[in-house]
Amino acid sequence: MIRFSDIVFSFFGLLFLSPLFFVVALWIVFDNPGPVFYRQQRVGRDNKDFGLLKFRSMRVGADKMSLITIGDRDPRVTCAGYYIRKFKIDELPQLWNVLIGEMSLVGPRPEVRRYVDLYTPEQRKVLSVRPGITDYASIEYIDENKLLALSDDPDKTYIEEIMPAKIALNMRYINHQTYGEYLKIIILTFAKIIR
Repeated sequence: MIRFSDIVFSFFGLLFLSPLFFVVALWIVFDNPGPVFYRQQRVGRDNKDFGLLKFRSMRVGADKMSLITIGDRDPRVTCAGYYIRKFKIDELPQLWNVLIGEMSLVGPRPEVRRYVDLYTPEQRKVLSVRPGITDYASIEYIDENKLLALSDDPDKTYIEEIMPAKIALNMRYINHQTYGEYLKIIILTFAKIIR
């Protein structure tokens, strides 16, 4: 039922959001010339890499500097990027990843290989399911970049504090993966973004 819902929701989501996609694409290009979309290698189900699709919110080549975004006004983030990140619009192209089966609407956020390589055997259980656009960790850490901005060593803070806490929240859904939980997380996500 979850996979069927993923296909239906992502298909109609892409269809109905296509006018918004067009407007956002123009905004990105006029604000900072370069590609509209950004594809980053992430680790998915069964420890397999895939290309996570996002609207580009940073200057071209900015990902070579750091893998994590720090604070509200990371200098690598474009003007348009600030707003599309603030309202999570940059994540919408991942509906394509959901449609083709690389992701689900609900599941652990996929990490980059560098961080997955640090997982303990217990933490690797998050790789047993399709990664998702949202989950309990995404809701709890919706302002993660603000937390990292307060740290003297953001990378260390992410690895030692935030990442383990997020994985623990991931397991909450993985251990109770029902259709009711799936719908509940989608509703909680929308409510959090609106607030």
